[in-house]
Amino acid sequence: MVFGMESQVPLGQPLRNSASQGSWMESQVPLGQPLRKNSSTALSHGSSSNLELHSHGDENTTEFRIKAADKSGSKPISLWHDVTLVHVDPATDRPTPYLNFVCEIPKFSRKKFEIATDEVGNFIKQDEKKGVLREFKKGDIFFNYGCLPRTWEDPTFVHPDAEGCRGDNDPVDVCEIGARIVKTGEIRPVKVLGILCMIDEGEADWKVVAIDAEDKWAPFLNDIDDVEKLLPGTLSAIREWFRTYKIPDGKPPNVFGLDEKFMDKHYALEIIKECNHAWKDLITGEKERNMDNYDPEVKGLVRKLSKSNLVDLAIHDDDDEPPNF
Repeated sequence: MVFGMESQVPLGQPLRNSASQGSWMESQVPLGQPLRKNSSTALSHGSSSNLELHSHGDENTTEFRIKAADKSGSKPISLWHDVTLVHVDPATDRPTPYLNFVCEIPKFSRKKFEIATDEVGNFIKQDEKKGVLREFKKGDIFFNYGCLPRTWEDPTFVHPDAEGCRGDNDPVDVCEIGARIVKTGEIRPVKVLGILCMIDEGEADWKVVAIDAEDKWAPFLNDIDDVEKLLPGTLSAIREWFRTYKIPDGKPPNVFGLDEKFMDKHYALEIIKECNHAWKDLITGEKERNMDNYDPEVKGLVRKLSKSNLVDLAIHDDDDEPPNF
């Protein structure tokens, strides 16, 4: 089965610009140097325009995987490592003011799909525990849920606002609040609006709030206060979802840092910066080379992550690197 991932933007017509976020984003990427295409060294994908998704294995089994590949079929694509953090307009090869969002769990569904960070290829699988596939027992999630590529919540780092908790060893999570139901594995450009600091079983688990750049509400939502003003109740519903979703599994409610507040876009982008830097340290081996003083449990968390689809930052030009924050 193949799921199409064609860009929603007509060729020659770039995505709508957002002045408030555009100037910030333009400073993060080398403007004037387009991503290389049709090259054996062009490992970065700035959008979904040249990608397609294939399913492998039987659904509702532990062997089921959703795999990304370029449309030529010549190379599997890691949705964690090979997709750029900053979205690139496929018509112009120019960076846009948006970030790429990889959807793992579509809104109005409950199967707990996730990028397999510790498997070769980082394909998407349904999470399982002791051989049993996991779903949200609470019920369907009401927003599209996924992550930002090329980010990593470092399990050796304790953010000063995270109640003394270290990172959860995963890419940064995203709650996308637009109207579109985004398919599992689909990549969409999103506007970052804010962030919530959840503490999940002693680990910091940041939740970015974003909206699809093509959503009808996107022109009106530029920061977290806009969400509260124009879509009242949305943020509190997100927080309560995360507070209570593990209770049906017999676990206590989750708690939150920062007095349970959703922080604004500027704060969210700072967290994303940190996690992009952490990702770069991970894939270049810098993190593992400097772990002598960490306990074996943390070392194990880092070493289990698959590095088989990594961009070799030492030999590729700047246009193949993650944005320099």
